Amino acid sequence: MGQHAGLTVKRRGLLAGAAALGAAGSARAQKRDPRELRFITAVGLTALDPVWTAALATLNHAYHVYDTLYGIAQDFSPRPQMVEGHTVSDDGLVWQFKLRDGLWFHDGTPVLGRDAVASMQRWWKRDSFGQLIAAAADTLDAPDDRTIRLKLKRPFPHVLSALSRVGALPCFIMPERIAKTDPYTQIKETVGSGPYRMLTDEFNAGSRSVYAKFDKYVPRQEKAERTAGGKVAHFDRVVWYTMPDSATGVAAMQKGDMDWMEHVPHDLMELISKGRNLALHPKDPYNWYGIARFNHLQAPFNNIKLRRAVLAAVRQDDFMGAAYGDSPQVWRACKAMMPCGAPDISENGQADMPELSDAAAKQAVAASGYNGERTVVMAPMDYPQLGTFGQVAADMLKRIGMNVDFQPMDSATMGQRYTSREPVEKGGWSMFMTSGSMPSMLNPALNSYIRGQGPKGWIGWYEKPEIEVIAQQWLDESAGESPRELFDRLQRILFADPPFLPLGQYGVYAARGRDITGILDGSGSYPWNVRRV
Repeated sequence: MGQHAGLTVKRRGLLAGAAALGAAGSARAQKRDPRELRFITAVGLTALDPVWTAALATLNHAYHVYDTLYGIAQDFSPRPQMVEGHTVSDDGLVWQFKLRDGLWFHDGTPVLGRDAVASMQRWWKRDSFGQLIAAAADTLDAPDDRTIRLKLKRPFPHVLSALSRVGALPCFIMPERIAKTDPYTQIKETVGSGPYRMLTDEFNAGSRSVYAKFDKYVPRQEKAERTAGGKVAHFDRVVWYTMPDSATGVAAMQKGDMDWMEHVPHDLMELISKGRNLALHPKDPYNWYGIARFNHLQAPFNNIKLRRAVLAAVRQDDFMGAAYGDSPQVWRACKAMMPCGAPDISENGQADMPELSDAAAKQAVAASGYNGERTVVMAPMDYPQLGTFGQVAADMLKRIGMNVDFQPMDSATMGQRYTSREPVEKGGWSMFMTSGSMPSMLNPALNSYIRGQGPKGWIGWYEKPEIEVIAQQWLDESAGESPRELFDRLQRILFADPPFLPLGQYGVYAARGRDITGILDGSGSYPWNVRRV
């Protein structure tokens, strides 16, 4: 590419707007309250149902409001959260969980076993890992107010991994009356049992969200780690301000109007690091994996030969360099379909990602049978790195002979668009830019991006029965292979029939005032443990 500065200018021009400036001005006009945490997000909150959508803004919102039966610790192991613990029968077929004392919903009702049962049943209809539990389940019920009982038809050793999952669709617990909502319909109330409750009368969709400390929340006594441990709310209020233009957000941070900025683009990191009262906050180095997702139902990427030709043309340095410059502490190349650095993952895509010259890649595209079909590439410009990935991808596809229609948009619009299964002539799409977090991609059951469930699976609808067989073998621990051997076999299948383009791994830097401490690692921006010193 070589035009990294130009990409940044274009991104800023697309995102600057009166809404962001108005939000900053509104914040400055108000007298600062030290008991209020002001948080900047580039992407406005529009959808409030964390089962209906996997959008990151919705996930962050949900972690304020809801709690989970299990969380994950710093080492990604499951830890009890809403439960005291569990027992498993000798044959592995009956799991019983006991809710801990002092759990209350924000509407004043106690959290009961039947609330958890209804929440699990709604969740497992949407989540790829949850669907595997549902397939193995015989019954799920609540014998009493504090007990949840799962009876299985066959052993399922990874129940806790599923219940503690993070990233896409965690198993958040809601009141039974709300959890009985059809999982493909958005819930109409936001009632959880987490450390903060949403003030819906102060909610301005896409612009401002407000949360108040829930006084009846009883934190666990353990140290907070990721989504586990003591979720102590140190602020009376948390207020989100949506500022799509990063420069506006940084200016608000410099003036002391804001406390915490979710994501600082690479080109503004130096500005933050020089701020007297500001600090860069690294979150999980190389935690995020850039992904260009194919639409497998529609032309042109329903053609496996074309997908392989495009995969061979990817130069991860172009994508990562455009978004993050020459910063080895921020990004690294990773020729794998699962994140490098995760347990048992090897980088075995060297032969399938040889970084062909444009001329060779153009020949491979022509040989695939591609016939000039319009290729719609979508990118959410309010996530600067994903917007940049989209621009680089569109440029790459054009250079290798494809008819590209690059469509930049905000993430809310893309979230509506990418559910369409129609051809591009009827509003459909061919490829979109997204990312996955390492904790959500650690194994073939968790990893929605590689699952081969077809029309029943994740957006893009990749269908590969062999992947489902391997996922079940991993769950049953019945393959007769080590995890490394199993994952290597999995990746060979994925590189032969790619579900997406791996663009490389990168870390995210937040910005915080120097008086703010306690921000935890994780794929979300968690409000607990954060305090002013």
